[in-house]
Amino acid sequence: MRVYNFSPGPSVLPEEVLKKIQQQMLDYEGTGISITEMSHRSKTFEAVCDETVNLFKELMKIPDTYDVLFLQGGASLQFEAVPLNLLVKGKADYVVTGNFAEKAYKEAKKYGDIVCAASSADKNFTYIPGLDEKSFRPDIDYVHITSNNTIFGTKYSKFPKTKAPLVCDMSSNILSEVMDINDFGLIYAGAQKISRPQG
Repeated sequence: MRVYNFSPGPSVLPEEVLKKIQQQMLDYEGTGISITEMSHRSKTFEAVCDETVNLFKELMKIPDTYDVLFLQGGASLQFEAVPLNLLVKGKADYVVTGNFAEKAYKEAKKYGDIVCAASSADKNFTYIPGLDEKSFRPDIDYVHITSNNTIFGTKYSKFPKTKAPLVCDMSSNILSEVMDINDFGLIYAGAQKISRPQG
């Protein structure tokens, strides 16, 4: 009997996918080596990366005006990378709707004039604040939101319209629904983190 995980984080994979992974773990595509052991500079691995980017663009209907990057550090690293790369005038507005939105806001405050434009902390993050263009300062570099808050069970049903580029942490719901990429200046998402028990 298979066990199905419905908690946040990793999801259930089709059995045929798991069997293919199992089959190719010792010998990926006839190379005689596991993909986890081969050089990241090899033609085989580069082909896997290229295919992954192309499939991602296809699934999310990402236009050629956007790039897809695979970076180390997960979404938490982006809490600092976003302000370090996007602050030009030194100002950004954040919407704090949960645990990770709050962490992103606190990290960004180290690097500029970062303001909490709206928050649902007053009701333990049980709602998404109503927002429009007037909710944000006019001279900012970007607006940051977190699309889905798994710990508190809230998500945006409609993304705010902003004059500044909209930056979104989609770690917990990327690829789960169709959305217009053109509404965003930057989307980032972290992969599943596996940690070893201490002790």
